[in-house]
Amino acid sequence: QVQLVESGGGLVQAGGSLRLSCAASGRTFSTYTMGWFRQAPGKEREFVAGIRWSDGTTRYAESVLGRFTISRDNAKNTVYLQMNSLKPEDTAVYYCAESRLLVVRRDSTAYNYWGQGTQVTVSS
Repeated sequence: QVQLVESGGGLVQAGGSLRLSCAASGRTFSTYTMGWFRQAPGKEREFVAGIRWSDGTTRYAESVLGRFTISRDNAKNTVYLQMNSLKPEDTAVYYCAESRLLVVRRDSTAYNYWGQGTQVTVSS
């Protein structure tokens, strides 16, 4: 059973930075991809960024390209999301998720396991 635990959310002013972490347990790291998604009140869950465990291949949503960086630490089974130049529209609950596919996918249906989420609030 895969378990994902997010941390690092909080309240930050516009232009600030946060780093989210997602600790994964119960997985085989060489065969999975990981994704970060977010969901704002009244909106659908959307893809933010994804990474392949084996070689670090990444993919980003256009809205965060150049501001967010996803990375992973294989030894710690942890995926990170460094968020810089935050904007009020980045406010959402952020979730990490794991997929059994080797290609980073944007659709949430490709992901089998999800964390509980961590709140990120960006004030203007």
